[in-house]
Amino acid sequence: MKKSTILAVCVASVMTHGVALASTDFPTKPITLVVGFPPGGGADHVGRVYANALAKELGQPIIVENRPGAGATIGASYVARAKPDGYTLFLGNSSVMGSDTILYKVNYTPDDFDPIIQLTTAPMILIASEKSGIKSVQDLIQRAKAKPNDVTFSSSGNGVITHLAAVEFMLNQGVEMLHIPHSGGAAATQSVASGEVDVSFATAPSARPVIDIGKAKGLGITSSTPSPVLAAYPPIAQQGAEGYDISNWWGIFTPAGTPDEIKNRIFEASSTVLSDPKVIETMRSGYEDVTPSASLAEFEAFARREGALGLKLAELSRASQN
Repeated sequence: MKKSTILAVCVASVMTHGVALASTDFPTKPITLVVGFPPGGGADHVGRVYANALAKELGQPIIVENRPGAGATIGASYVARAKPDGYTLFLGNSSVMGSDTILYKVNYTPDDFDPIIQLTTAPMILIASEKSGIKSVQDLIQRAKAKPNDVTFSSSGNGVITHLAAVEFMLNQGVEMLHIPHSGGAAATQSVASGEVDVSFATAPSARPVIDIGKAKGLGITSSTPSPVLAAYPPIAQQGAEGYDISNWWGIFTPAGTPDEIKNRIFEASSTVLSDPKVIETMRSGYEDVTPSASLAEFEAFARREGALGLKLAELSRASQN
């Protein structure tokens, strides 16, 4: 074999080995976790608990970056345009997999993200302002049926789960309520506490503070079965809204095109931290059940299925406004 050929083979071997090392050595610098909501809500709690634990597992800092607004699409847009190298992660749910594309002018589709792993699942709490006079789910149903669009409800943004939970309720009961979107969960529940808005289908970390100070009443949870982390609140489905069932979940996404070996590394490290009893306990303190995916493929199938459901609800909500 000629010396030049031998040299070329050696160089190619070193380059290939170098790429493999670069992939398996991930990460070698800090990682950014983008959260599309402001600090203080359910998403922020999940993101920070996860980031702190993942940083210890990977041996690199995980920087939580809040990019709130427009139903988390500002944060999602940023991640969709990021380099697919594993150093930019997104904490998202079904919205990024469907409803965003019709409720907002976004520069991405579900195909611009690679689903990695589900982190948690939690029902929302239906809360009513003390000033509204609504004392039960039945009170809400009767008022909404008697006066279409008289009852107002707040959410953390168009198309996000706290909006879609209300859409699902309206479809379940054949009623219409007036939507008042906000830029985050804390702002949405504060509008209920002040009496500006009648009700909200809120995440528990956002709902509990206004319940605890007596400014809002918790009427029930959105899952069809009781929740171990919200045992004080019976399901809405058991209070006159039979068949009603919707829960929020959070998962990790990367920009599409992230190398498989990096996605596998993030998945494996995430699986490890989600089995840690301290992480599970801390998540539960924020009213979140840890529900990790069994595989990358399982989470992708779940996320796309949930995204399709969210898209359907968003389409129905838009049709009802026309």
